[in-house]
Amino acid sequence: MKEYIEERAIEIALYIIEKNATVRQTASQFGISKSTVHKDVTERLLGINPGLAKQARAVLDVNKSERHIRGGMATREKYRHKH
Repeated sequence: MKEYIEERAIEIALYIIEKNATVRQTASQFGISKSTVHKDVTERLLGINPGLAKQARAVLDVNKSERHIRGGMATREKYRHKH
């Protein structure tokens, strides 16, 4: 694997852990796709730093379990401003 990809995977994981960021927020911050963020954290990082991968994955799992709540809140705000 290329060195810059390994460095990016580590930077992404640290960002996710520090900011409690979602995949979408992370992709936007780094200027890459959500698929790349997901692949870096779930696949590439496992071979580089399994402990860091586990921490980042835990944050992403919590975010995934809460996303339906955030979506509902966004929809509520949208319609609150329409009326």
